[in-house]
Amino acid sequence: MKRSSVLILLVTLSVLASGQQDFFSRLSDAAIGLTHTKVIYDPAYFTMKYPGGDIPAGKGVCADVVIRAYRAVGIDLQKEVHNDMAANFSKYPRKWGLKRTDTNIDHRRVPNLMVFFSRKGFVKPITENPTDYLPGDIVCWDLGGGISHIGIVVNRKAEGDNRCMVVHNIGAGQVVEDCLFKYPIIGHYNYPK
Repeated sequence: MKRSSVLILLVTLSVLASGQQDFFSRLSDAAIGLTHTKVIYDPAYFTMKYPGGDIPAGKGVCADVVIRAYRAVGIDLQKEVHNDMAANFSKYPRKWGLKRTDTNIDHRRVPNLMVFFSRKGFVKPITENPTDYLPGDIVCWDLGGGISHIGIVVNRKAEGDNRCMVVHNIGAGQVVEDCLFKYPIIGHYNYPK
């Protein structure tokens, strides 16, 4: 390969990496921005338009943090998850006894998001090293009793530490919290890769 070709390739890779970093930085900022809106934890089933639907303002669960942050950067996970589930329904959990997709709820279920991110995003290692968790990463936890949880790693650091904080909603609304290792981690992703 000619030297000029190598240089062009390196510049292209650098621009792409920079673009990805910009994307994940914007995703982090979008997640932090959500914490300025009061949201009451509400796991109820809601009917919503498709695509681009959302539950009523001021309500939400952990998955809604992820959905709303991605929507703020131009990605509609309601549509993306539905399209993948419609084409690959057998790859998604049967936990709820569904026989077909449901655009009102499928994207709001953490196990479905985990399958989607593992299929369409990038699966990252689960470690105990806080520097492995970067702004824009998606983390899923096992809360016990068959309950899973999801949040977005953001570009704010825990006080006196090098650990990034997380935006999530575990019942007290959309908050920035130092909770990365508070529960057992069962998933670590970024999307898009």
